[in-house]
Amino acid sequence: MEQTQSLGSPSLPEKGPGSEVPGAVPTRRYTFPKEEHLCRKKLIDELFGKQSSSFGVYPLRIVWLPSEGPTGAPPQVLISVSKRGFKRAVDRNRLKRLIREAYRLNKYQLLEHPGGHPVGVLGIIYTGKEKSALPLVEKKLISAFHRLLGTAVPRPASPPAV
Repeated sequence: MEQTQSLGSPSLPEKGPGSEVPGAVPTRRYTFPKEEHLCRKKLIDELFGKQSSSFGVYPLRIVWLPSEGPTGAPPQVLISVSKRGFKRAVDRNRLKRLIREAYRLNKYQLLEHPGGHPVGVLGIIYTGKEKSALPLVEKKLISAFHRLLGTAVPRPASPPAV
């Protein structure tokens, strides 16, 4: 006799908030949801106002507003690439995609900082004149996070001298 199989995948138990095993180490979520995108005009104006702080890590410029106190919540982030530097939308969109990817993969360094981080709103502006690859953007963004948090940038271990 033939058995009929239902189409589709077998149902798996859903994993949502609160479904973690008590006492287990939480896993990192490498996401960049819409709630973390900075879209409000009022906050953008404040970000580029007189109360903000900024510094450069070429080819990026980091602009940020402090939060009321140290927090573990992710900051709202604005990513910008100048139309003056890159006339073609394809080039601007690619650079923004690279920056988003680098941020998505490394934002845990802000969120998991002991005692919380001081960032409420963050702006990442690409100021370079040439197109960069993901490894360079990621390296510079990590360096900017360490500078933002006031910690030393970890250096790879050098081989022992013989």
